[in-house]
Amino acid sequence: MSVTLTAMSDSTVTGGQQQRLTPGPARGPYISFITNRLTNLLIRGALLFCVGVFLSLVLNLLQVQRNVTLFPPDVISSIFSSAWWVPPCCGTASAVIGLLYPCIDSRLGEPHKFKREWSSVMRCVAVFVGINHASAKVDFANNVQLSLTLAALSMGLWWTFDRSRSGFGLGVSIALLATLATQLLVYNGVFQYTSPDFLYIRSWLPCIFFAGVITMGNIGRQLALYEYKFIQDKSHQD
Repeated sequence: MSVTLTAMSDSTVTGGQQQRLTPGPARGPYISFITNRLTNLLIRGALLFCVGVFLSLVLNLLQVQRNVTLFPPDVISSIFSSAWWVPPCCGTASAVIGLLYPCIDSRLGEPHKFKREWSSVMRCVAVFVGINHASAKVDFANNVQLSLTLAALSMGLWWTFDRSRSGFGLGVSIALLATLATQLLVYNGVFQYTSPDFLYIRSWLPCIFFAGVITMGNIGRQLALYEYKFIQDKSHQD
């Protein structure tokens, strides 16, 4: 009789422990998933920030060497002025754009599947640098011809490496906002462009911004795709 009571009490205790432990496994993977997703998001943002900083330094050097962009002498000589704010701003904008593109794709339910490989992304970066190089190095007859040429090249970049409605819409919207911000900076004397032909700035600037947005969007999409494939492979292994 005592043996039977002991067995019943052990089974009751064991059942109670199982009931108390049941929520544990369901909660653990959920918290782990959120933590891993946040970590991956921060890593992607940091990578995009570094890419944006690097490209801004290279492209700004091209503009300054060509005397397209002029900073005041005291700005150039001071380490706390000059272009110290340009790389962080470009890096932050690149991170935001690169994270926003895959997010918009998932929200719209239109995953971007056109040329999703790193070789295509690298070619997109090379074309973007080439467009910026053309704006600084190639001499055109007038600003209208330069603007139309860069607009055609920027649209060609979108058609070659993107072709999504969300990519085009975000590219145009962000390019207009960036142009407006640049106009405000030039108006307040932070820096200036030589031979401005459109409200203190160069008329081809929106084309450069549009091409840059498409480029960073492709990088962000590719990083998000790599993360998605890694999570899928890990879930299959588990």
